[in-house]
Amino acid sequence: MTNLASGAALTAKERQLKRAKKAALAAFLGGALEYYDFFIYATAASLVFSKIFFPAGDPTVALIASFATFGVAYVARPFGAVVFGHLGDKIGRKNTLVLTLVLMGSATFLIGALPDFNAVGYWAPALLVLLRLMQGLSAGAETAGASALSTEEAPDGRRGFFASFAMSGISAGIVLASLAFLPVAAMGDAERLAWGWRIPFWLSLVVLVVAYLVRRSLEEPEVFEEKHDHGELVRLPFMKMFKTHPAQFFQVALMSFETVTNTFMQSFGLAYAVSLGVPASTMLWVSIVGNVIAIASQPLMAHLSDRFGRRPVFIAGVLGSGLMIFVYFSVIATGNIPMIFVASTLITAGTYSMSNAIYPAWFSELFNVKVRYSGMAIGLQIGILCAGFTPLLGTALVGAEKANWGPAAWIVAASSLLAVAGAYWARETNKTPLRELGNPVP
Repeated sequence: MTNLASGAALTAKERQLKRAKKAALAAFLGGALEYYDFFIYATAASLVFSKIFFPAGDPTVALIASFATFGVAYVARPFGAVVFGHLGDKIGRKNTLVLTLVLMGSATFLIGALPDFNAVGYWAPALLVLLRLMQGLSAGAETAGASALSTEEAPDGRRGFFASFAMSGISAGIVLASLAFLPVAAMGDAERLAWGWRIPFWLSLVVLVVAYLVRRSLEEPEVFEEKHDHGELVRLPFMKMFKTHPAQFFQVALMSFETVTNTFMQSFGLAYAVSLGVPASTMLWVSIVGNVIAIASQPLMAHLSDRFGRRPVFIAGVLGSGLMIFVYFSVIATGNIPMIFVASTLITAGTYSMSNAIYPAWFSELFNVKVRYSGMAIGLQIGILCAGFTPLLGTALVGAEKANWGPAAWIVAASSLLAVAGAYWARETNKTPLRELGNPVP
């Protein structure tokens, strides 16, 4: 009898580990598609869109307009968080994640097919904004859903590690986006602006198909199915979350400002370096190197949070990024290529990975299973919404005075301090059993 019980327990443990790995793979692929799509847009907004989707004139004004279209997706993200967060807490994590995946992939492909300003006038930026809004609706719930699913499927004591693969997928997406734009950056202006920029958008179909097939084969987490089968799910998760988890919502909202670092580096940092004469291809390689290392470093950082706690690792990373950003912009201003690689990699694969790898599990753990998807999705979008417009703000503050990089660095530093405040306020959750997470939800 003992051997039979031991064998059954082992089988159950193996089955849970298999489900956890599959959920982590689905999160990785979904994150890769989301941020491939999101950052080919960021790269195109920095290098191409200001020249083809807007009327000719002051290049700084055109770049600001281009970054404004980049930012409108972040306005749509909270709406996507509300809609898809509701669905995720009502119909399940799996089906909602399939919906967000298809929406993102379709919008990205269609952006690659848009006519430019010379062909259709102001219809060009209008259609660009519409498709960018579709991307934003999808992205508003993608990371939260993948994080909730991975956290709920992970074995005890390893939630941080398995949930972090959503972030490693994001790093992989940024790498793929940068690699896709390398040959585009090497083209002549005429070819790049006429058709070359479209290729990376069309290539997103490959990632979409693979991620779709994996997600269709997922199962719902057992902790969610228990509530579903017993009719214990709430009618309006969005409203119930605000009533039962108000503090957790604001904690996540503050901590989400840690995302400003990466968004700012990938968009404003690229445009700023190119304006100073650093080749665009060099900056793409800077991004590739940092994010390749981050694919491996983020699970390691998350593992440390499983052992030593979410709060100390997260805070150390956020403070480190807030300080290192001054080094990053100072070396860009000098044009020292080796030091740009070093500074960027220390942030991307080091300090930023320390905070970024931890938030999928920590933010999910702060909410009860009945409102988890909604709580994380909506709270996360507060900082991300602000992050989306920081490239525009940085461009406006720095202006034509390229040596004036200080305001750009202070935007990131201030955002880091907000994230630290949220982390000090939030409870430590790394050792709390899965079914005891969050506040009670009647």
